[in-house]
Amino acid sequence: MVTQPVASLYPEVDFPEDPGLGELPKLFDPNWIWETFCQRFEGPDTDPDRFRIRQFSHTLGRSAIISYEVEWDPEDYLPSQHFTVSIHRDKPIEVFQFPDDPLLPGLKEASDPETALRLLNRHVLPVGARRARVEVIRYRYGSRAVLRHSVSRARFYARVMRSDATAPLLAAREPIGRSSFVLPRLAGYWSEGSVMWMPEMPGKNLRRHIRRGNMPDPAPLLDGLETLWAQSATPDVGQPFDLATAYGRAKRAIRHKVHCGETAFQSLDEATRTLDPFVKAWQPIALAHNDFYDDQLLVLPDGRMAVVDFEETGPGDPLLDVGNFLAHLRWRSCLGRQRDNDASAAYHDLLRHAALRQFGWNPGELAQREAVCLFRICTNIIRHPQSDWRDKLEAGLALVNETLG
Repeated sequence: MVTQPVASLYPEVDFPEDPGLGELPKLFDPNWIWETFCQRFEGPDTDPDRFRIRQFSHTLGRSAIISYEVEWDPEDYLPSQHFTVSIHRDKPIEVFQFPDDPLLPGLKEASDPETALRLLNRHVLPVGARRARVEVIRYRYGSRAVLRHSVSRARFYARVMRSDATAPLLAAREPIGRSSFVLPRLAGYWSEGSVMWMPEMPGKNLRRHIRRGNMPDPAPLLDGLETLWAQSATPDVGQPFDLATAYGRAKRAIRHKVHCGETAFQSLDEATRTLDPFVKAWQPIALAHNDFYDDQLLVLPDGRMAVVDFEETGPGDPLLDVGNFLAHLRWRSCLGRQRDNDASAAYHDLLRHAALRQFGWNPGELAQREAVCLFRICTNIIRHPQSDWRDKLEAGLALVNETLG
C-alpha cells in the first residue's frame, strides 16, 4: 500500500543517489521530512501544504545539507517556518530550525527584534526606540546571514558570520578602502557573536540598475579594480584564491548529476578537456577581489561604485575578476528571466569591450576566465533546484563551451 504524502515537495527533483550517502533520497521524501520536523520541533496540529526547497548542498560521498521552508494552507494563517537537515557519512542526522545555527553564534540574538535592539545599543549607537525591526535579507546555513536592522529612521545591515570569517573580512577592508571604490562604514562589531553592522548606503543595487535597462559607465568599475590590483598582496590580506579546489568541487557535483550518453555529459566532457589544463596551470598573480559581480555593488547618486561584499579579497587574478562579472551577466542573458536578457547581454558586451580596450588583454584569455566562472555558476542549478534543472544544466554547460569557442 502506497502512503499518500502529507504535503508536496517543491520543486520535485530526482537527483541521482549517492552510494556513500544512503540516506540522501530521504531528503526529497515529503513524509520523511514531515516526520523529522515533528520529531524535532513542536509544530501546529495541522499538516503543512508543502515543503519548499530553499538550498541544497551536496559533497559526493561525504555530506548533504538541505534547507526547507514549511508552508501551510493560506486559510490556516500560519507563518512559514525554516529548518535545515544535515547528513554526514557515519554520523547521526542533525536538524536545526532558524535561527538556531551552531556555526553562526550571533544569529539567534541578531534575528530577534528584542535582543537585536540591545545589541544595537551596546555595539552600534544608543537609540531611543523601543523596538527594532529585523528583516532577513540573505541566509545560508552554516555560512552567513545578512539582516536589516531598522530603528526609527536609521537602518543598518548586520552581517552574521562564522567566527573564523571575521578576521579575513576585517583584513579585506584595508585594500578595498585604499581603492577608488567606496567602502561602507563599519558602524559596530560584536566579536563574541561575529556580527558586524554597516549603515545603509544611499545607492542602487547594480544588478537591479542594469535590469531596468540602465547602462552605467564601466569606467568606475574598471578603475576601481585597477586601484585594487595595483596594491601589494601582503600575507595578512586574505588567502590566495584556490581556483583548483573550487573548480574540482563544481566538476564533481556536475558529473554526479549527469548520465553517460546524455547531451549534458558530452558537453561536460568537452568543457573539462579545455578547462582542466587551464585550471591546472592557473596561479594567482595580483591582489584581487575574487568574487566580483554586479550584485556585490551599489551605484551611488554621484556615479561612484560602492563594494558591499569583499570577504574573498586576496591574491588572485585581474582577468578572473572581470571574467566572473561577465559570466554572471552572460548567465542571466541566456538563462535568466526573459526581462533580464537584453539588458544583461548589452552590459556584458559593453563591459567586455571596455576591459579589453583599457587593459589590452588577450580576448581568448578573458574568455577562458569567463568560461570557468560560468562552469562554477552551473552548480547554482543544483544548489537551488527547479523542476527543469536537467534542461538548465544542459543549457549551462553548452554556454560554457560556446564561451570557450
